[in-house]
Amino acid sequence: PTTAMMLACFVRAGAHEGPPYPILVDQSLGPSVASKWADPDVGTGTFFIILEPTPGGDLPEDIKLEIGVRPVGDRLAEAVHAAEREGVRGRVQYKAEVPFDAEGPWHVRVILRSARGGGEIAAEVEVTPPGLGRWDLLLYLLPFVAVGVLWLHAAFARRRRVRSSQP
Repeated sequence: PTTAMMLACFVRAGAHEGPPYPILVDQSLGPSVASKWADPDVGTGTFFIILEPTPGGDLPEDIKLEIGVRPVGDRLAEAVHAAEREGVRGRVQYKAEVPFDAEGPWHVRVILRSARGGGEIAAEVEVTPPGLGRWDLLLYLLPFVAVGVLWLHAAFARRRRVRSSQP
């Protein structure tokens, strides 16, 4: 509920690099409430769907989730991929890895089926080029290293000033 206030019903994600980010949060999906997180990179995009029971209810055991994707320009037909349940303690989470052949906006649907009903939620995501691999960490650490070097430089300069001012 509090996360729903932070994010609108449909969030269009801009260019992205790094860990998964929320696409939809606390949306009604059949007999559940779902949140969808994504890391949509060209090549393989990853989607995480977190399910919670509706207030006062419980989740069915026979849930099947699929992710349907197609580019916004309709240059390709929708491709549907199964999402597999992950063994995460304390919550029900599904993961799907989806191939993307090009950058740009894509329609993404999450389709839930169970004996107690089904439903779907949809959003648009921006598929981005994959990161720099191992170099990402170095790139992201550079500003912190630079601040550390400047701090050390200032500390040593101060120590030299103190030593030179003493008789």
